[in-house]
Amino acid sequence: MTLAYVDCPTGLAGDMLLAALFDLGLPRERVEEPLAQVGLAGGYRLQWQEGRSGGLRGLTVHVEALEPQPLHRPWSAIRTLLETSPLEGALRERVVAVFQWLAEAEGAVHGLPPEQVHFHEVGAIDALVDVVGVCAGLLHFGVDELICAPPPAGHGTVRTAHGPLPLPAPAVLELAVRAAVPLASSAGFPPGELTTPTGLALMVTWASRFAQAPALVPQRVGMGLGTRTLDRPNLLRLWLAPSSPQQGGPGLEAGEILEPLLLQQAQVDDASPEDLAFLMEELRGAGGLEVFSQPIAMKKGRPAALISVLVAPERAGTLRRVWWTHSSSLGVREQLQQRWSLPRSSRSLATPWGPVRIKEAHSPTGRRTMKPEYEDLAALARRHGLPLHQLRAAVQAAWASEERP
Repeated sequence: MTLAYVDCPTGLAGDMLLAALFDLGLPRERVEEPLAQVGLAGGYRLQWQEGRSGGLRGLTVHVEALEPQPLHRPWSAIRTLLETSPLEGALRERVVAVFQWLAEAEGAVHGLPPEQVHFHEVGAIDALVDVVGVCAGLLHFGVDELICAPPPAGHGTVRTAHGPLPLPAPAVLELAVRAAVPLASSAGFPPGELTTPTGLALMVTWASRFAQAPALVPQRVGMGLGTRTLDRPNLLRLWLAPSSPQQGGPGLEAGEILEPLLLQQAQVDDASPEDLAFLMEELRGAGGLEVFSQPIAMKKGRPAALISVLVAPERAGTLRRVWWTHSSSLGVREQLQQRWSLPRSSRSLATPWGPVRIKEAHSPTGRRTMKPEYEDLAALARRHGLPLHQLRAAVQAAWASEERP
């Protein structure tokens, strides 16, 4: 099991992700074989070379079309091409999910149903190479969990098939809204696009969360360079590490994970319910893994709330700043604890109404469970006027059908 971390201080793009994978040693055939399966053999030339950006080495990737390309491709045509291809099941599912996210975002931006979206920039052959190549590469390295740093999106304008558009690109903003992606500040960067719709759609499909790197032991690092010249190194770093360094071992059942966590607690007796709700939401946003409150009685019988947070030890300082900023408490207690948990992974599941992110858990007994993300279900329920329970049942049925031999 492999954990991947995408460090993207100057943004996200499909070619940078693909370059980082090649820098990690991804064999060329692991990209070219699935591209041939979708009918692109002989239609492009894929090249990469070592370069420098701000004095740091890495790889750049270039895709050259060898045959005339259509000005645009409708999502329905791309989906048919992918779904009727002999691509391996897991790869097909990921690639379709990336383009589904793009179709949903572009459709919302242009006021069209996803099926009527005509891709321009992302419909070109280089985007197909990037999406298929990145998904094939992450599967090649056995990535079962991916965490991505919040990317800067850029500012200014960009030229597109629709003319000059403001940055962040409208589709990038729509993806960030739909998937609740935190965008890092672009202050201090020269004007220009830093995160592309294709790059962000890849991460929305693959990433379990957008956050700073957790405690891990990096085993390998791939460097993908951007093509633009900035006032700093323009690069993306893809780290690979064991997803659970404390998985198995003496006293642990296979498939169980022992995690060191920090418990932070404070008693609050002088805040309104609205203030407490805001505090808890900020604690979650800052990295709290579990945030909950309990009613208590303090001296003289005053009602109060005990706020508790479980957090990874390396995030303790960040959460303490939230306590000092948004609570009236003058002290926060901390206690190291251990948590047993089951391996879990996140991925996107295609449905007739749009992609839904799901979390899967794996028990040592062999039992697997799944839970769809509420935000995705709620968004689809509102968009299509369907009951939440109907969508949840449909996602459960689609997942169960995958489980059948």
